[in-house]
Amino acid sequence: MGLSIREIIPRREIEISELKGKVICVDAFNTIYQFLSSIRQIDGTPLMDKKQRITSHLSGIFYRNITLLEHGIKLVYVFDGKPPEMKYKTFREREGVREIAKGRYEEAKGEEDIEGMKRYSSQLVRINDEIIRESKELLEAMGIAVVQAPGEGEAQAAHLARIREGIFAAASQDYDSLLFGAPRLIRNLTLAKKRKTISGWMEVKPEIIELEKVLNYLEINLDQLICLGILVGTDYNPKGIPGIGQKKALQIVKRFKQPILIFDSVKEQMNNLSEEDKFDWRVIFELFHKPDVSNSLFKFTKVNEKKIREILVEEHDFSDDRVQKQLERLREITERNKQMGLDSWF
Repeated sequence: MGLSIREIIPRREIEISELKGKVICVDAFNTIYQFLSSIRQIDGTPLMDKKQRITSHLSGIFYRNITLLEHGIKLVYVFDGKPPEMKYKTFREREGVREIAKGRYEEAKGEEDIEGMKRYSSQLVRINDEIIRESKELLEAMGIAVVQAPGEGEAQAAHLARIREGIFAAASQDYDSLLFGAPRLIRNLTLAKKRKTISGWMEVKPEIIELEKVLNYLEINLDQLICLGILVGTDYNPKGIPGIGQKKALQIVKRFKQPILIFDSVKEQMNNLSEEDKFDWRVIFELFHKPDVSNSLFKFTKVNEKKIREILVEEHDFSDDRVQKQLERLREITERNKQMGLDSWF
């Protein structure tokens, strides 16, 4: 779901080459979810090995990240820990969406509607413990750093990008990273370069959103941006306040300025929310203002070709030839990084 503020914030498309030599903290769950949703067969079913185990996430981690590493980008994948209690409402809503999608997928399958199958199957995505474990193992074998967050990975990635010198940005498809204080947010980093739309194929480029420029452009501060997000709807209060969209929320926070005055101004609308959708704005504000994060240290480990082949080829039936070709690219990347001195502690 995530925060919807795309219409009102400034962004800039960038070439992937602009990120050369940069360290980027990736919201792992968000990215793995992308891989599971988008890397699929023609009928929408995920990639699987001979034992019918899903491998879409492994394909995305291996092939797409090698391209980023080849461009000189240093990646740190940050994994979720225990989510705040308030997020379980979002989890329940997602389960409801999955159940509906499951029924529609079965209908489309019965009618041999390939497009329908593809559309609904992507809504059935679920990240389990096995996917998390395998993802961490493959990332570390590729020399990509892994951080386990105490709370939400997105908040941890934003925190590290804010406090740790040498980390350039957080990467996620969700805008919540800005509310957590990420100085820079990179979107579309791990997406395929081209995406199919109704009108044909379109090129997808990474884009950068800079928090300082957002705040200056909107003429608000971070506290007000958090309030704006709560009005529109976050993962902690998915429906926000009905009737208040991005532009109206901006008008409200600019007019009333202080959080308590902002929410006093919409008290009647909040009181009219159903019991299921009611929320305490103070609790949500605090979750963004003071998330559960740590000053994690991490290291870019050496590439472990044997482990990569064990995971992909021996365990999950990936093409030996294709994997071998990518390993050759990884060797070249490793040599180049040694010359540039990019292997270090953070």
